[in-house]
Amino acid sequence: MAEAVLIDFFGLKFNSQKNSHQALLKTLNAVRYHHAAKAKFLCIMCCNNISCERNGANNNCELEASNGLSTLLREFETVSNPSMAASLYTIKQKIDEKNLSSIKVIVPMHRKTLLKAFIDQLFTNVYSFEFEDLQVTSGGGPLKQSTEINMITAQEIEAIQNEIQTYLRSLPAVKGELTIITSPLISDTFLHGFTTRTGGISYIPTLSSFNLFSSSKRRDPKVVVQENLRRLGNAAGFNVEKFYRIKTDHANDVWIMGRKEPESYDGITTNQRGVTIAALAADCIPIVFADPVRKACGVAHSGWKGTLLGVAMATVNAMITEYGCSLEDIIAVLGPSVGPCCFTLPRESAQGFHNLDPECVRLFDSPNPYVDIRKGTRILLERGGILPQNIQDLNQDLGLCTSCHPDKFFSHVRDGLNFGTQIGFISIRE
Repeated sequence: MAEAVLIDFFGLKFNSQKNSHQALLKTLNAVRYHHAAKAKFLCIMCCNNISCERNGANNNCELEASNGLSTLLREFETVSNPSMAASLYTIKQKIDEKNLSSIKVIVPMHRKTLLKAFIDQLFTNVYSFEFEDLQVTSGGGPLKQSTEINMITAQEIEAIQNEIQTYLRSLPAVKGELTIITSPLISDTFLHGFTTRTGGISYIPTLSSFNLFSSSKRRDPKVVVQENLRRLGNAAGFNVEKFYRIKTDHANDVWIMGRKEPESYDGITTNQRGVTIAALAADCIPIVFADPVRKACGVAHSGWKGTLLGVAMATVNAMITEYGCSLEDIIAVLGPSVGPCCFTLPRESAQGFHNLDPECVRLFDSPNPYVDIRKGTRILLERGGILPQNIQDLNQDLGLCTSCHPDKFFSHVRDGLNFGTQIGFISIRE
């Protein structure tokens, strides 16, 4: 049974005759009868502009209140907007506020393909949709339907994407201003930074507001993440069309740009100007590497597994092998991550950090010791030959732990599976 029911009146023409209202009343009564007992959200979507147009056709939707219709309409939430993108995004927000995911859409047959195209852009696989044809008839047909449309052209898909992008660009930041943390160790040869959770348009509590990763398991669609990324590119000065994220596997594989891209990797290196590379994180360490002498850079995603597997030095070694970098020239900056105050592991997993250095583990004899993945990473970098003065630990310098600062950072440890994602990024200026 659907948790939410959406009735699409966006593309219908109503006349002012009494039998039109009677037909509408009959339709809404039927929806209420079949769904009101189980559905937690009943919604009508219509156009608030009398001459709202799409593909050259007027789509009039005037829900004039009269008699029983006025009373019945109070049981439905009405979302009225001339933009389909704005209407569906508003409805999505209301659905997400109630934490619903099973949705029935009652839609005129000729609009089903169009509506599905919008839904594919604005919703993820977290949601399930069921479609039902909207039948509203009364002698003489007071509701006039347009010509049936069975397919969407590539041009129409592009128009839908543009409409959504235009709407999302118009939205204000949900929480605070966009903030980029930088390191004084990295020279102006590079653009770089570490993001926080403020300054974006993501509104889901654990993703709000500058979430930079979308997946089938999260409610943030790719178009929202892409808008957040666009805003970051504008603020930092990089080209989002040349932006590459790691494909996390919590291991130590590194993609050297220009070579065949692996299926998954936790490090990237490049010496291509104008290309921005990024490490995702939400408690794991996003590490940024820069060599101002050879003009090469890298990023690594270092969680507890990747730390023990040596992903940081694997990225350094790739820079040395591929670009002729020297250990004494490489700068390494450890971005915001969970601190030893909040991160625990089962004792058998913590053993690897204890073997690395007993100071990496606190309360080792307990079932779940506290582990300092940052200290472990620094130790491995220094043992690998990176100069201590060329390593900056932002947590230590700024007193930041992702789990301890819900106002500044996303955190898997704190927020559970529906966590947001921040990044560390770097590029060589063109």
